[in-house]
Amino acid sequence: MHDEWGLAGKKCLVTGGASGIGRATVLRLIGAGCRTAALDRDTAGLSELVAEVGEGACIPVVGDLTDEVGTRRAVREAIERLDGIDVVVNNAGIGFRADVLETTLEQWDLTFAINVRAAFVVCQEVLPQMLERGSGVIVNVASVGGIIGIASRAAYGASKAALISLTRSLTVDYAGRGIRANCVAPGTTETPWVDRMVAGADQPAALRQQMAERQIIGRLGTAEEIADAILFLSSARASFFHGSAVVVDGGYSAR
Repeated sequence: MHDEWGLAGKKCLVTGGASGIGRATVLRLIGAGCRTAALDRDTAGLSELVAEVGEGACIPVVGDLTDEVGTRRAVREAIERLDGIDVVVNNAGIGFRADVLETTLEQWDLTFAINVRAAFVVCQEVLPQMLERGSGVIVNVASVGGIIGIASRAAYGASKAALISLTRSLTVDYAGRGIRANCVAPGTTETPWVDRMVAGADQPAALRQQMAERQIIGRLGTAEEIADAILFLSSARASFFHGSAVVVDGGYSAR
């Protein structure tokens, strides 16, 4: 089989791998010949994923990214079971529909715990073995909300901007030692999280239409479209991408 992406045999870890963009990314990486671990607290979702791809194709790792100790333990488990990690995708994320005055400190702290602190902790765990080897790829899943302002996304936008900044810090600190760090910045994408947000709105149909109309092309993105960008950044084809925030937003930020 032709190794189109140059990823065959690479060992990968995807956080939030049981659903949405994370799940689509796991499937893309497996399709490219990678040995892939999916880290998530959703044990049922992980079981469904493993059942779909078959035993051995995906290693399920259970972990709660709000817990530092648990996160470190889960990443170390993935490193041990894969015998190292070549590519890590920090995909897990959370957000609340609230402006600054509506956002509680609990919501703010939880958003930063999952969207930023967990990615930082994961990087701390995978970097030593990458640096020892002299190679490694980190792809962080940020958001167009970390680049432009989005109404009622105060904590979410701030956390994703921080994740973009973390990506740049990884680049200036470690690019010279063989580490390539980039992030994708998706627009509004069809995921279970978006579905839950829409379902909880006073006027779900109106909110979904509003979300679709943000993109110039008039629709939400798909998890597979974002996963394609992640697959590219994970591959050697993106060898000149360092510290980039690759916007995949259907034209949302072009207005």
